[in-house]
Amino acid sequence: MLEIRQLHSNYGDATVLRGVDLDVPAREVVGLLGRNGMGKTTLIRSVMGLTPPTVQSGSITFHGQELVGLAPNRIAQLGIGLVPQGRRLFASLTVQEHIEICPQRAATGGRSGWTMARAFELFPRLGERRKHRGNQLSGGERQMLAIVRALMSNPELLLMDEPTEGLAPVMVQHVENAVRLLRDEGLSVLLVEQNLKSALALVGTAHILETGVLVYSGQAAELAQDKATLQRHLGV
Repeated sequence: MLEIRQLHSNYGDATVLRGVDLDVPAREVVGLLGRNGMGKTTLIRSVMGLTPPTVQSGSITFHGQELVGLAPNRIAQLGIGLVPQGRRLFASLTVQEHIEICPQRAATGGRSGWTMARAFELFPRLGERRKHRGNQLSGGERQMLAIVRALMSNPELLLMDEPTEGLAPVMVQHVENAVRLLRDEGLSVLLVEQNLKSALALVGTAHILETGVLVYSGQAAELAQDKATLQRHLGV
């Protein structure tokens, strides 16, 4: 589905990604792990066409179509949704308004399309808070809304950048349950996550990024047992 080949991305004169190769197959959850500052968000932004960074060379294809050089809105129309780090909500818009302004594309792959009613089934708390503005929500509620906002475009691939960052344990469980449900419905997910326990419980394949280079690629179950690799690259 998503194929990244020899990707080099820069922030100004600083090279951040150095020849990354990574695949996200259909109907799978793939994890991208690494310490802070290793290039994980840079990779997500590169896939989504957001600047900075600037893609200097390499290829990013989705269903065989090259994404490098396309505008972010065009990439979203092709079927890629983004849950950005930090949620990026509008402080003055209500929960309902955030959902209503989301552009829609037809659901594919036999999946049911996302509606406001279905969003509130996934996260009932948002239904209770539908009239509250973005700056009146808790961190967990903001994260739920960021996920719903991305789903409303009926993506085939969801990019999730640190979805459990700063959340209380009960909210982490809500996010984990949502990812499992989406996976079971056949949605592909590229999950960037600092919470190692959460990530390894959700993903099938795990990659570790270190100073812009993939230093590990393998099954999450195997990585969970590889204490030397966890210590060397993640400090666990």
